[in-house]
Amino acid sequence: MSNKLILIDGNSIAYRAFFALPLLNNDKGVYTNAVYGFTTMLLRILEEEKPSHVLVAFDAGKTTFRHETYKEYKGGRQKTPPELSEQFPLLRELLDAFQIKHYQLENFEADDIIGTISKQAKQDGWNVKVISGDKDLLQLVSEKIDVSVTKKGISDVMNYTPDTLKEDMEISPDQVIDLKALMGDKSDNIPGVPGVGQKTAVKLLKEYQTLENLYDHLDEVSGKKLKENLTNHKDDAFMSKDLATINQSSPIEISVKDTLYDGYDATNLRNLFGELGFSSLMGRISGDEEADVESTTLEAIDFEKIESISEDLFTGVAAFDIEILEENYHREQMIGASLVNEKGKFFIPIDVFKESTAFKRWAEDSSKKKYVFDAKKITVLLNRFEIGIEGISFDLLLASYLINPSENNHDIPAISHRFGKTAIQFDDEVYGKGAKKGLPDEEDKWIEHIVRKTTMIYELKKQMEDELEGNKQLDLLYELELPLALVLGEMEARGVKVDSSRLVEMGKELTERLKVLEEEVYELAGEKFNLNSPKQLGPILFEKLELPAIKKTKTGYSTSADVLEQLQGKHPIIEKILLYRQLKKLDSTYIAGLLREVFKQDEKIHTRFNQALTQTGRLSSIDPNLQNIPIRIEEGRKIRQAFIPSKAGWKMLAADYSQIELRVLAHIAEDEKLQAAFQQDKDIHTQTAMDVFHVSEKDVTSNMRRQAKAVNFGIVYGISDYGLSQSLGITRKEAKKFIERYLESYPSVRDYMKDIVAKAKQDGFVTTIMNRRRYLPDITSRNFNVRSFAERTAMNTPIQGSAADIIKLAMIELDRRLKEAEVKARLLLQVHDELILEVPEEEVDKISDLVAEVMENAIELSVPLKVDVSHGDTWYDAK
Repeated sequence: MSNKLILIDGNSIAYRAFFALPLLNNDKGVYTNAVYGFTTMLLRILEEEKPSHVLVAFDAGKTTFRHETYKEYKGGRQKTPPELSEQFPLLRELLDAFQIKHYQLENFEADDIIGTISKQAKQDGWNVKVISGDKDLLQLVSEKIDVSVTKKGISDVMNYTPDTLKEDMEISPDQVIDLKALMGDKSDNIPGVPGVGQKTAVKLLKEYQTLENLYDHLDEVSGKKLKENLTNHKDDAFMSKDLATINQSSPIEISVKDTLYDGYDATNLRNLFGELGFSSLMGRISGDEEADVESTTLEAIDFEKIESISEDLFTGVAAFDIEILEENYHREQMIGASLVNEKGKFFIPIDVFKESTAFKRWAEDSSKKKYVFDAKKITVLLNRFEIGIEGISFDLLLASYLINPSENNHDIPAISHRFGKTAIQFDDEVYGKGAKKGLPDEEDKWIEHIVRKTTMIYELKKQMEDELEGNKQLDLLYELELPLALVLGEMEARGVKVDSSRLVEMGKELTERLKVLEEEVYELAGEKFNLNSPKQLGPILFEKLELPAIKKTKTGYSTSADVLEQLQGKHPIIEKILLYRQLKKLDSTYIAGLLREVFKQDEKIHTRFNQALTQTGRLSSIDPNLQNIPIRIEEGRKIRQAFIPSKAGWKMLAADYSQIELRVLAHIAEDEKLQAAFQQDKDIHTQTAMDVFHVSEKDVTSNMRRQAKAVNFGIVYGISDYGLSQSLGITRKEAKKFIERYLESYPSVRDYMKDIVAKAKQDGFVTTIMNRRRYLPDITSRNFNVRSFAERTAMNTPIQGSAADIIKLAMIELDRRLKEAEVKARLLLQVHDELILEVPEEEVDKISDLVAEVMENAIELSVPLKVDVSHGDTWYDAK
């Protein structure tokens, strides 16, 4: 078998993918659209080309050897969006999982790496394919080297050979550089010759072949202005040629042999896809042809497309769903609805049901039972037409999530296949994916798919209820999650008002602060350098300033956050750099990110609460992720100043559970000392310090309390000596001793930790107060690290999950009480252990008392729940 080498311009393809796809987030709020697009392209290449060797080349930084010739090279380019920048580490992680070599070289571009490797391969007689998002690499085209250039996004590709290049651009590969020399390149800020566009440049090259020959025969060129421009800008033309020429002798430290591709490790790739949220690509790993094969052929079903709605359509119990193509239903358009009942299967166009009084009466009639998929989504979508929804008696999404929260994919086709009902296609098979995603031309195809999905809701209800009943989880669905979904739907539709001008002002303040910090860092370093470049920062810290080098990577010194944190106190530059990074992330990720999510129609943010995502049962949010706004530094907390009441004279009210997880621990572990401390309303961290250090309250130092606090919260999250040593800056030996003293002081906690792990090994899962399950298949693993993580998870899930259950119960009861009291106050947000409301000023005292009462009595524990309530003009002021 002959060698076949694929060379990919990593930066270029990532850039194309980023702008071709809408912003996507995984469950941690990390942007993944560029990685997703890159992955789909990579899978396609591997499937179609079956290469023996692969290399992805990246640019090493903004400065290259070309800047020595022309400082303004690439000077006109807009700054890379931070949402793209933060995806490059993920891209490298992805390539590692694929077991594909990637490489970058300081002072050189990806093009130079590709040019050098392709030259080596060509000399060895290999077949080479180069893949890029721009035409710079066309100069490499030869009989042995094809260059594929993406035209739109990453799926529409033009493949160039010497013949197709001649046909498309009327030039040979050797003339590509001369073409750029004459016409320049705005994207790279290569000047070229003014007045010479592609048409003129091609005409000149057809006549004179090369730039050098053109200038040797300049007198023969017709056109006074053209000749004048060529004469006056001769130096620019030859400089442009130098800038455009790929260096095919770059000092790379790899050879073609290093690019060997033996295939990927399916397990590693599957795990990474799970973390990234790429469930739709899972089938491509296992070798299924699911993604690109012909759609599965299914036996046709009978359905009726409704043109007008009559009352007799709504007979008996019905399954109902509204279809949208994209995940963010706040921004996406609905494409149709369907209803399945004892009468039959029906497709209802949006325009038909949104104007129908018969539909509105049915939707708002609590006696008409409805099965749905994602009650929260249905609530939000119908709210657009001022239609309420009552009588929801089953939710397929929530049932699937409760049955197994560790599943990555809870869409209707995936759930159906898991429960043995395979007469349904996956969404990707019908709609496509990525840039090609959309409605098929044949209307009946997608309408039938929507009806099939609703049919599955109708048919699966009994089977899933039986499983929930066997797990003793029916109450969890019907008393907690389903009522909560309706509350969350109303909160999402309501949104929270944002003062965009304040966010813009904060952005300006941060920019000025960053400039000052940058200058302070340069002054401490004694020179200017690229503060955002680890390669430049490393030598400054570890060579010039002689700080201890804690970690080294293949590319040099590590300057990661954990390394810098260990260096705190050793030089004032470290604190400045850490603060600089925090503020830079605040500006790019949070200020800019929040501004993008403000709806122009109402100046509000409508975040989506993920109710079926985390394995502990905690809610998270997305578009934007409001749980991740940093509040450990004042600049981060100030972002909350932009969240304001929607009406003048109203207040923002915040109610926060105090140490709820420790209170849950005291209850679950039945530890008398912990229970007594909470029952007597003592400071729990001071009490822990007294118990562990065997001192009186007056002898507890601030450092003792700090250590006690760290171990208290460490217990909640599954303590380890390493974790505690890192948080306290002590040795692992000291941390281990501290934990031992803690467990001696609280023997019931020690027994709980031991017993819960033993029970998890026996049952394979742990449960919360409300009987929420988390399965732990790794709890019996032979791998120590894998097993240890599962054991820590067994310890902390009942605590974290029960705390999540409690705040959910509080939200449901609070929503009921607010409606019952007929007040104007309303619930806006849930963030961790905190509820945010907007309240008219005259209701503040009444609502403060009501919220505290509801939250503190959400559930009866052996210790009291405590809630801190405060209010102010903004969310920031309410804290």
